[in-house]
Amino acid sequence: MFRKQPSKPQNRIDSLIGAGTKIEGNVTFSGGLRVDGEIVGNVTASQEQASTLVLSEHARIDGEIRVSHLVINGAVNGPVYAGEFLELQSHSRLKGDVHYNSLEMHLGAIVDGRLVHRSSEAKAVELKL
Repeated sequence: MFRKQPSKPQNRIDSLIGAGTKIEGNVTFSGGLRVDGEIVGNVTASQEQASTLVLSEHARIDGEIRVSHLVINGAVNGPVYAGEFLELQSHSRLKGDVHYNSLEMHLGAIVDGRLVHRSSEAKAVELKL
């Protein structure tokens, strides 16, 4: 009855990590972020507003990702938490568990880990209480 409405994805890209750029350390952003380079560290969106992270085909992230909307076409080595929507495009390669609410997976995408639906997690937490 009083369910939280899903947030709308961020349609514009506010920040870009370009090809050939390597960041070592955690990244926190708001709005939209596109990664064409490499990040060694966790990528987290601020909780105040809807966020979108887009990883191009040549992007790579070694670390945990926590965002509301996520589009992956590159490589991720670490757990992924997509609060609203996750799109795995045809060149995406994930090594780690994937926690999602809504999932779109294209032919050719590879996931080496568990796919965990967020409502399943909530039920498991309720059962433990």
